[in-house]
Amino acid sequence: MNIRIGTRGSKLALWQAEYVKTRIEKAGHTAEIKIIQTKGDKILDVAISKIGSKGVFTEEIEAQLEDGNIDIAVHSAKDMQSELPQGFDLIAFTEREKVNDVLVSHKDSIDINDKDNPIVIGTSSTRRIATLKHFYPHIKTVDIRGNLQTRIRKMEEGLCDAILLAYAGVHRMEYDDKIKLELSTQEFIPAVGQGSVAIEVHESIEDDKKQMLRFALNHRNTEYCLRAERAYLRHLQGGCSIPVFGLATLNSNSIEMEAGIISLDGQERISMKLTDETSRAEELGTLIARQILKKGGDKVLKEIREQLSED
Repeated sequence: MNIRIGTRGSKLALWQAEYVKTRIEKAGHTAEIKIIQTKGDKILDVAISKIGSKGVFTEEIEAQLEDGNIDIAVHSAKDMQSELPQGFDLIAFTEREKVNDVLVSHKDSIDINDKDNPIVIGTSSTRRIATLKHFYPHIKTVDIRGNLQTRIRKMEEGLCDAILLAYAGVHRMEYDDKIKLELSTQEFIPAVGQGSVAIEVHESIEDDKKQMLRFALNHRNTEYCLRAERAYLRHLQGGCSIPVFGLATLNSNSIEMEAGIISLDGQERISMKLTDETSRAEELGTLIARQILKKGGDKVLKEIREQLSED
């Protein structure tokens, strides 16, 4: 059986595609990679929140899936919109890497607590910007786009002192030596899905291919966690431009999830933690979303959307 893999063309996206390809080959099948450029890859001078939150990195790849030109699409799970278009599904999630956000810098040391000499941090994530404003209001931020290598070059050219990134991408690109600080998940709760690779298919895929792919690629414990997180995101109708966060972890036969939302100015941060059985992962995510909205998250969400529409 041969599997045609669709992916973006960045080094990190290709790393993910090669990883998936290797797993498929270890299962006794063949695979080939097809590079597809997306809207998010083409527009690099505008913040993601300004482009739109739905399908920025997936739309063109999904078109290839629907046309049958590829069998699967490989994405960073955190880039996936909360609701997929009709006819599409995520059938596998690879084992999750460490979920933390990290500060990467070309400088010898970085002190995020120094209020007298505040550093400038590069990030295009509304979640990270809002979280910095909440916990470290003295820190300045600057928008930075492009693949990891481009961002590092911009930083070294003087745009900023450090870049705020997901550990998973930095580690996979072997830039561990540039990590100056690993941020705590108590403050920087990651984006939904951060650290895992998601496998997307169209409903037209053959059942035998689908079953083989789940067997070769899916990590069951990671799937429980991401099903809970994505249910939370889906109920909030959150996207790349909405600063929501969520992290589910397993403990024996139970799943614990902490999630929330933060205003764009960082002033209001609403979060909560709940636990349920792993078999009720999606129900857990939905329940947390409802509780967050009742605690005032609905007002925060409305204000965020109004601010973004004005911009």
